[in-house]
Amino acid sequence: MLSVVLAVVVLAAGIAFVWVIMRLDSASEQIERQQNRITEQDRRLEEQRDLIERKEEFGAAVSGLLDAVDPLVGLPYDSLVPWDRVETIVDDAWAHRWDAAGLRRDANEIAALTASLTYETEAARSRVATNTSSSPWEAALDRLGAGWVSTTFADIAADCGADALACVASTDPFEVRVASSTRADPKMTDWIRTGVAYHEYAHVLQFTNPRATNLALTAFDGDSETMADCYALTFLDGWSLEHEVPVDDLSYWEVSVGYGYSCDQAQKQVIRDWVSGLGVAKRSLGG
Repeated sequence: MLSVVLAVVVLAAGIAFVWVIMRLDSASEQIERQQNRITEQDRRLEEQRDLIERKEEFGAAVSGLLDAVDPLVGLPYDSLVPWDRVETIVDDAWAHRWDAAGLRRDANEIAALTASLTYETEAARSRVATNTSSSPWEAALDRLGAGWVSTTFADIAADCGADALACVASTDPFEVRVASSTRADPKMTDWIRTGVAYHEYAHVLQFTNPRATNLALTAFDGDSETMADCYALTFLDGWSLEHEVPVDDLSYWEVSVGYGYSCDQAQKQVIRDWVSGLGVAKRSLGG
């Protein structure tokens, strides 16, 4: 009888042990599930914090860009600020509003544009304060371009044409390349150099304001050179395309510059209207 009682007690104890083990396993599983939920919640919170930081970073980058644009407002170079690219990045940032890595890339790209604008602004301020060549070319272009236009003397025949005195390339519209020979050419005067500098500056304006220029060109049958001549004739008082340069007391050179056509008053008004309509302006972003 005793053995039966002991057996029952042992069996009960075994059942109790198994029950405790099962409860412990169940509790462990529940604890593990809870820990996993907490870990997942922590991960999501971290992602949300990172996303908020990236959004703030992008907003600060855009604000920095607009601050960099402030000193450029009004300058007659519409393409100076790459608004189309900026607006594309802003659109990308909206598409990346739940993508922290994408927002960081967008912010970095805006920051790179800001750095480039800041560098160019500082270079222009430095350039306008000096005339490194002491030439009428550079003096005129610094005055017209407010430091944004650089002057480079070089052998330009291969790129600009054998007879070219100077030229501007669309790929580098803020650089006026001047033939080195013009510095000592006896048929050149400072007045002629100044007038040709005005012509070349018109090309700077043409290349940096393509939309406005395309409209103005219709008054010149699409001829950008005639339009550039008209710019000089409009804004440089006393300028002409024909010059007499004395050789001595008895002789002189007849020097023709430009493209042989002096624009009329209606075309000069087109030039004035064209220039008055140019200028960097701020834009609303993300609207």
